Order: sequence, then structure tokens, then C-alpha cells
Amino acid sequence: MKILYGTHNKAKLNAMRECLEEILNVELVGLQDLHLPTPNIEESGSNPLENAIIKAKQFYNEFKMPVFSCDSGLYFEGLEDDLQPGTYVRRVNGKELSDEEMITYYSNLASKYENGLIARYQNAICLIMDDNHSYTSMDDTLSAGSFRIISKPHGKKVEGFPLDSISVDLKTNTYFFDLKDKTIDKSLINEGFRNFFINALKENGENT
Repeated sequence: MKILYGTHNKAKLNAMRECLEEILNVELVGLQDLHLPTPNIEESGSNPLENAIIKAKQFYNEFKMPVFSCDSGLYFEGLEDDLQPGTYVRRVNGKELSDEEMITYYSNLASKYENGLIARYQNAICLIMDDNHSYTSMDDTLSAGSFRIISKPHGKKVEGFPLDSISVDLKTNTYFFDLKDKTIDKSLINEGFRNFFINALKENGENT
């Protein structure tokens, strides 16, 4: 069964494909695989789940196939409300930032605080199978624990995940890229998304 992941981000598509590779009857396709015009979507939700629902509904109405969308909010401890990125992680003052611009903006923000900023992502997902069946979650199992954003970028960069370059582990103060056990949080998040799909597909009568 083909399911559309409503994203143009190849890194996110590949990460989700890896996450769901054990679900044998699911083949993920991205928006670029459709070779069709895609709608411009205004993500006007007040939290990640509302945005995921908005995107999934519009993609489903456009393409009439099973589709899911994800959204994330980034939140910093002790930061003033007007500086919290929330659901607008890439959008600052109305401008959509490139990967490089995101690294610059958030590293500059972290530089204003002696020990950087303690951050946490909140992830959400909306899966629409057909006109009568949809599934949503913003459960904590979809998100990793807290980490620190610092001002000095790592030399390594991964397209589509720019903030990984300025993210460090809270316990060891080690860049994520340099952690020997960096797969722990990733595996927990993957398990959360995998369980979401398994439960949703079973409820929808699909075999996995």
C-alpha cells in the first residue's frame, strides 16, 4: 500500500522510510515522487498537531490517496514568549529560512545566554486513510528529550536537519554528531512513530 508523506524534505522522507521499513505493506512516497503541482498551505495552527491536520487534509483533498503529515514545535526553557519558535521553527519575522540561515539565527540566539538554550521538540502526526478514517497523535513517544542549542556550529551538516549542527547532549555537552550512543533517542522516536502506524493501520483493517 502506498502512503503519501506530505513533505518536500528528502531527509525527512528518508528518515521516515527507515523508521517504517519493518512495516512490510507500506510504501512511502513523497510529494516530489508524484510529479504534480502541490498546493500552497498556510500552516495557521496554534500547535504542531493542528498544523499536521491542516496539511494532511489539504494533501488528501488534492491527491485522494492515503496521506500523512507531520509537524514540530521547538520550545526553549526560560525564553520570552515572543522569541519562542514554537511551530515556526523555519519562519522568523515572516521569512522562511534556509538551512544556513537557521543555523545562523539560532546560534546567534544561543550566544546571548551563557550556557546556550535548553530546547525540546514536540512532534505531531495526522494520517488520513480515506474520507471516514483519520488518526492523530501528539504523544510524548513521538518526541525526544531535551537538549542544548549552542552558538558554535559543528563542522558537519545534514541537509534538512540544520539544527543538529548546533545541538549538544545535556549530560555530556557533546555534539549530537559526536555521540557514540546517539541512536538511542532516534530509536525511541522511531518506535513511537512505528507504533502509531501499526495501531492506525490495524484499526483501519490493514495488515502490516
